[in-house]
Amino acid sequence: MFEHLVVFKFGSSFNPEQGQQLVQALLGLKDQIPGITALTAGVNVTEETENIHGYTLGLRVTFTDQEALRAYGPHPAHQQFVAMLEGIVESVVVVDYPVQA
Repeated sequence: MFEHLVVFKFGSSFNPEQGQQLVQALLGLKDQIPGITALTAGVNVTEETENIHGYTLGLRVTFTDQEALRAYGPHPAHQQFVAMLEGIVESVVVVDYPVQA
């Protein structure tokens, strides 16, 4: 299995309603993209404000294997989500790693 972790930083025009729309779009990917075994997403509610550096949305996806992870990026459902980020995202951090059984 492979884990895909993503955190998003948005511009000043970002609002909570957009955050909920993005979360719902992300949650819907689990049923649309083969190879996803688990997916969670949410708006950052940490009280550790000195550590968030403006990152406000997090995503964790577990894939069956590295091939499923590779197929995820170009998948039309994922690309539709990426299009939703246009003009509002400032920065994205991505970490992918194999899960040791």
